[in-house]
Amino acid sequence: MFLKLEGKRCLVVGAGNIGELKIGGLIDTGARVHVVALKAAAAVHEWARDGKITLELRAFTPEDLDAAFLAVVATASPDLNEFIYREAQRRGVLCNVVDVPEYCDFYYPAVVRRGDLQIAISTGGQSPSLAQRIRKQLERQFGLGYAPWVAELGATRRLVLASDLDPERKRELLHSLASREALNAALTEESAKRVAVEVAENDRRVTA
Repeated sequence: MFLKLEGKRCLVVGAGNIGELKIGGLIDTGARVHVVALKAAAAVHEWARDGKITLELRAFTPEDLDAAFLAVVATASPDLNEFIYREAQRRGVLCNVVDVPEYCDFYYPAVVRRGDLQIAISTGGQSPSLAQRIRKQLERQFGLGYAPWVAELGATRRLVLASDLDPERKRELLHSLASREALNAALTEESAKRVAVEVAENDRRVTA
């Protein structure tokens, strides 16, 4: 399940090195990020100054969970982490206590991103290291050329769906567009474009 977090209030408790990573990820989703921590990493302070997050340097209170869509907990106190999780459960707020699977309603997957293509790998919190290793393998398998191809697929799909073709013909076309042959052709074309750009750039440098 991929959650759309844009505009949703997300609470992060703890803003050290681990909390910083989670905060950065939430910023990328367009969420409204509210951070509560006794102290914060330099990057977190910078995000606050830039207006990307709301930062309060103080102790957590249960009221911080009010109106929160989800909470991420990354403090160094096991007792506090459990307390926040219990409060989140009582209030119906999704919660993730980092590196404590039994106190998680959701897990952070390792993700391969190629434009709109996202491949998520999870071990259910059992071995993040394994998930990261598999991610690196998939990054090699699914190269950068997938990003423009997926974007092109989306544009073509919208044209097909808006056409007057019968539903069965539309289905056939969409399946053929996503075939291995179409993929190979698209990736070959993308590779040729990159080579052409590199050659042109090299020629320009030589001329200059």
